[in-house]
Amino acid sequence: MESTAAEQEAFVAAVALTLQEFLAEKGTLLAGISPDALVLVDSIASLVTGGKRMRAILCYWGWRGAGGAPGAEEIIKAGAALELFQAAALIHDDIIDRSDTRRGGPSVHRQFGSLHAGRGWALDRERFGHAAAILTGDLCLSFSEEMFASIGSGSASRARAIFNLMRTEVMAGQYLDILEEVSGPTKPHSTAVARAAAIIRFKSAKYSSEHPLVLGGALAGASPELLAGYSAFALPLGEAFQLRDDVLGVFGDPAQTGKPAGDDLREGKRTVLVGLTIAAAGEADREFVDTHLGRQDLSDADIDSLCSIMVKSGALTGTEAMIADLSTAAFTALAQLPIDGAISEALSALGRSAVSRTS
Repeated sequence: MESTAAEQEAFVAAVALTLQEFLAEKGTLLAGISPDALVLVDSIASLVTGGKRMRAILCYWGWRGAGGAPGAEEIIKAGAALELFQAAALIHDDIIDRSDTRRGGPSVHRQFGSLHAGRGWALDRERFGHAAAILTGDLCLSFSEEMFASIGSGSASRARAIFNLMRTEVMAGQYLDILEEVSGPTKPHSTAVARAAAIIRFKSAKYSSEHPLVLGGALAGASPELLAGYSAFALPLGEAFQLRDDVLGVFGDPAQTGKPAGDDLREGKRTVLVGLTIAAAGEADREFVDTHLGRQDLSDADIDSLCSIMVKSGALTGTEAMIADLSTAAFTALAQLPIDGAISEALSALGRSAVSRTS
């Protein structure tokens, strides 16, 4: 296990170095356009520095489980491309969700807003912050595609198809998410959980775990059977991961999550946790949830009341049960994968960390 841990650590370091060198090159390019444009790449660099690297690591073990060589350039570039894609998604997600913070610091649009205020520039600070962050996210998305394409050889046809599908699904899932925020109260309460589960699958679970693992396997030439086994493990793992994220978004410790308490409630996220609450709560509690969810002026007392309804209705317990069931399905599928035991253990450790995390 020590050698596996060392191998993973070396891979993560290689991805970090690749990102650093790539963004340094882009910084030189932008400086040639205008020194004022350097802040774009600086914002991206700060976001891809650190983090759990879960998607890149899953991609790596998918590669290794299919016979790929340790530390190969192709998989390092694939990992870096996934990190850049995630960064782009986070930048846009924070604008959509009106999130002030990311990983304990200001979100990118807030950074640009502060730059506007600090320089005493004209016109609207918030509009500038949003516009600049949208462009930064678009640039980061472009960088992700450029990095993946640099793998060469068409980036292996199956892997290219997976990478393209991943991007399309995330955008569709993100739209379904914002659609649910505004249309959810008008739709049947009985289907709220199913709608939220679909959002989880396409906005998060597939790109957080299934696609990265399968992408790595495809790059290494894995058989269709192995790729199907990868999906059977990684998809329920990704869904459990997002359900845990939703619980932390309401009940997590801000000191560990890096986000204010109840932030998801102010953002109006209609998660599975909320869907279970609406389905099980009494009429008065259901109305309270519908009228308060998504309000920016929620008081601490309002948040406490919403949390109390989630607990009292059994929604929190129900979400935890779903996490447990999905985790069981994932680890059962993992045990059946025809891969090296050390690689299986590395994936198991990653999975346990994902579903039991506190931040």
